[in-house]
Amino acid sequence: MFPPDHALRATLAEEVHARPPEAMRAPARASYVAVLVEPEQRGWELEHLATLCETHGVTPPGPGVTHFRADFGSGAGAFRLKWERHGEFSGYTVIAGGIHEQPFQNVAAALLPMGWLVGIPGATIAAVHAKLLAAPDEDRLAWLLEQAFGGQGVVGSAIADGAARVYTDFQLHDGCTRFVLADHRLTERQAGRTLQRLFEIEAYRMLALLALPIARRQSPRIVEIEAALATLTDGIARDQGDDEALLHELTRLAAEVESGLAASQYRFGACRAYEELVVRRIGELREQRLPGIQPLEEFMARRFTPAVATVNTVSQRLHDLSERVSQASALLSTRVDITRERQNQALLASMDRRAKLQLRLQQTVEGLSVAAICYYVAGLVGYGAKALKGMGLPLNVDLVVGLSIPIVAFGVMAAVRRARRHASGGERSQTFKR
Repeated sequence: MFPPDHALRATLAEEVHARPPEAMRAPARASYVAVLVEPEQRGWELEHLATLCETHGVTPPGPGVTHFRADFGSGAGAFRLKWERHGEFSGYTVIAGGIHEQPFQNVAAALLPMGWLVGIPGATIAAVHAKLLAAPDEDRLAWLLEQAFGGQGVVGSAIADGAARVYTDFQLHDGCTRFVLADHRLTERQAGRTLQRLFEIEAYRMLALLALPIARRQSPRIVEIEAALATLTDGIARDQGDDEALLHELTRLAAEVESGLAASQYRFGACRAYEELVVRRIGELREQRLPGIQPLEEFMARRFTPAVATVNTVSQRLHDLSERVSQASALLSTRVDITRERQNQALLASMDRRAKLQLRLQQTVEGLSVAAICYYVAGLVGYGAKALKGMGLPLNVDLVVGLSIPIVAFGVMAAVRRARRHASGGERSQTFKR
């Protein structure tokens, strides 16, 4: 009925359905780990997943896939594993039914074979344990929170229009962050989406904060460059120092700034992107404040947002500094060019004076040359007259020589002027052609 499909139509249509949340029913437990993976380690991920699949008789993921889910084991040891590959990290989610009386005593990740989790290629950037339980009474809830978080300051809120409550302290307990999700009337899909958002909030929060140490390392150097730039700019304004030396120093500062930009801008840009995802995921929770407990959004605004603002400030300072160094370099380059132009003009004026002196000297030499030529020609005329007189012609040699001098002088001068005029005409023709 239709023209042939575009080669990517099916892939693009399935993109919005990729990585769906897992349906969950209380009571349940889940573990999540986000791992930073280097490009050369990507192939090992599928090999590592394949070893787990072979152990449990599950079909392994095919080559080139970016997400995978399967059920493993049976009975009390049954669990579901979900793997997702992202731009610079991969996420592993383990989901199992039931919970231990003591919260976080029997986590979902413990169902994985011994050593398999440790062998995942990459470096852990976020690890989370979560408990999904039916909403307990207030006394039971207070006891659970005390056991789960050890008296730490808990943040939480009612979410999904009051369908559930979430609690956490964003602290590391045995290397993992903990979430308690109390289910009041969540559907299975809602529970899965909520836990997925909570896991992503933690992963994206940590990934965004990877830029903070870089920003802190850059800040002292930025201050030094700003001070050096201010000194150089003041020297330019006061016309102090050698322009060439100032330009060399500005070039060095520009190289340092560009080096800082090249070393940090990827991470700073990723920080802004991850921060936006954190804010969006928190917004999707549709939080409602609980009495006496700080909501997740408020906690992030007081702790996470200032750290991101520091990164953004350092990034903006680097860009501003790069622009200021470029402006100062352009200004100094213009001044150097003007100075060189003046020097060139002075050099040209000096060359013009020398040319005029050479012309005058040449004209003097030409006058002497005319006199010398007249002398030699008159001498030749005298010899010729003597020869004719010796042949018997009645000639006055002195008179012939005297009369020949004006004629010879006029002829020589005419020849010199003609030669000069010819040379000048040739120069004008060459100039016109150029």
